[in-house]
Amino acid sequence: MTFARLAARVRALPPLAADLAVVAVVGLFTASDVAVNDPGYRQDDALTWALLAVSLAALVFRRRRPVPVACVTGAACAGWALHGHIGELLNLPVIVALYTVAVLGDRRRTLWTGLVAATASGVVALIVGRDVVNPQGLPVLEMVWPLVPLLLGEVVRTRRELLAEYAARAERAEEEREREAALRVRRERVRVAREIHDILAHTVSAMTVQAGVALDALDTAPEVSRRAMTQVRASGKEAVRELRATLSVLRETESTAPAPRLDQLAELVEGVEAGGVRVALRRTPSGAAYPAVVEATAYRIVQEALTNVVKHSGAGRVAASLTGTDSALHIEIVDDGPLRSEPSTADADAAGGFGLIGMRERVLALGGTLAYGPVPGGGFRVHAVLPTEGTTGGTP
Repeated sequence: MTFARLAARVRALPPLAADLAVVAVVGLFTASDVAVNDPGYRQDDALTWALLAVSLAALVFRRRRPVPVACVTGAACAGWALHGHIGELLNLPVIVALYTVAVLGDRRRTLWTGLVAATASGVVALIVGRDVVNPQGLPVLEMVWPLVPLLLGEVVRTRRELLAEYAARAERAEEEREREAALRVRRERVRVAREIHDILAHTVSAMTVQAGVALDALDTAPEVSRRAMTQVRASGKEAVRELRATLSVLRETESTAPAPRLDQLAELVEGVEAGGVRVALRRTPSGAAYPAVVEATAYRIVQEALTNVVKHSGAGRVAASLTGTDSALHIEIVDDGPLRSEPSTADADAAGGFGLIGMRERVLALGGTLAYGPVPGGGFRVHAVLPTEGTTGGTP
């Protein structure tokens, strides 16, 4: 078994079990050094074993109290040196303790611990330096070795922090991607719902009115009834065509049907007039071609406004005007319906007023403005301003 695999298994253990395993390994190597008696040195005695027992007991708590454990193991290591016990592995407990201080702390604590440990080690080396051949070099070397485990722990902790930061960044990026995907899905659902509403609300309302005209004129004016039913059939075919173009988005296929344009307003008006509402359409173009998204949005606004006239207003006449300027397209639809109160957002929602909501969404998507409400003396007015400069595309 390799050292890396053994270390991975130790890390997989519960904290207390891992600490006991570390204590056992440290105790095994340090005890083997304590048990050796070199000539002229007091080593294998009760004080030495007592200091080892204190060091090992302290290491059990190295995660919870790393600095006190480093102080205890450091004092034991100094006690061995001052007691005259030399050995290569006697500083192993304090090495583990210093590593823990660095790996579980921060850079400031590591620096202070390193300063204190190096100073203490140098002082002990000066006291016992009379027994070495080169006393001038010994304190410097003894001041360096406590810094090694601190540096190793600092490197390990920094690497863990970097890996944690990378993982956090990846997680945040994934969450952001999921939020963006959910937002795109929601926007697409709203767009499709808006398209389906515009198609069905207008066409079905017109078909209902035309069918009523046909039913009323069935016995007295068959020609009128026939023309009305012909218009019903034409409206149904148009609705099916537009629904297929819209539903192709849900099937992830490319739609070949063009977006509605202002040139199609005449057909729209013809269908409304077939239901008995007279429409006066006036267009004053600016002389420049409008972007496709502006024309499609303008068409849908007129369509929704005329649908509301047919369904809700009870009006007999409606005036629709489109006036273009160098920077905007102004749309106004006014009917002559009876007097009614100002509609609130709550009333619109309660009545299922998705038409006005969709109209507002389309206008705001282009950065335009929308106003609607009753006209003093009777009727209802819708006014929209669509900017044409800087608008080159998009989904209406």
